Amino acid sequence: METTYANLAATLSESLNLRQPPVAISFTDTVPNGLSGHAGRVSAGCRFWEDAATASFATSAADHEMCSIGVYTHNLQPSQRQQIDLGDTLKVLGELGYVRKEDLALIPVLQSRSKFIVYTPLTETPLPPDVVLLFVDANQSLVLTEATQQVENQIAPAMGRPACAVVPQVINTGRAALSLGCCGARAYLDVLTSDVALFAIPGAKLEQYTERIEALAKANTVLSKFHQIRRYDVEAGRTPTIKESLIALGA
Repeated sequence: METTYANLAATLSESLNLRQPPVAISFTDTVPNGLSGHAGRVSAGCRFWEDAATASFATSAADHEMCSIGVYTHNLQPSQRQQIDLGDTLKVLGELGYVRKEDLALIPVLQSRSKFIVYTPLTETPLPPDVVLLFVDANQSLVLTEATQQVENQIAPAMGRPACAVVPQVINTGRAALSLGCCGARAYLDVLTSDVALFAIPGAKLEQYTERIEALAKANTVLSKFHQIRRYDVEAGRTPTIKESLIALGA
């Protein structure tokens, strides 16, 4: 049976028990037929991530008008206003000691430039996604970091500000990354509560990741029950062997 993005989205959602559907992000120079623009203005480009959990749309640099940092990290063609806003933003961040001059070079910026960014639920993506974004908690992040180790033979980097930099980080490197968000994203996104982070998967490795995530999620469920049984027995004064705990697990 052919694997579709809808199948992959369903497997990810079920395996991880996601509260928000996986979001597909694609960079393109041509908007797919039948896809409209985003309805209404947003205060920051990261807001598109939340909206794309339930709607499909294409954006251009003009749609990111209010977010000079997002335009910068996504390497969109900036307007004069965005260039001025970026300078003013970096000045304030520097004065606060939040982003020093030496820090700026460490912020990922997309190496290529596209005219449009398409945001959709993964189930509906009309294009192969460049990045698949998941909203996750610590328990889900555990499975995802274990999957990263198996798919890429390394641990995913944990990134801070700006949250939008996780997109160019993944596209530029072709490797997954965890973002703890930033104070801006947490102000603009309702879904990005204090217990939620972002995990970004490179679209080219989505099938590999989904396969490992499904297997690891099942294994974690079994092992969690195993450890709970052993904790209960030990706290009850017993000293079970591993074999005895496995028998109890089977029962």
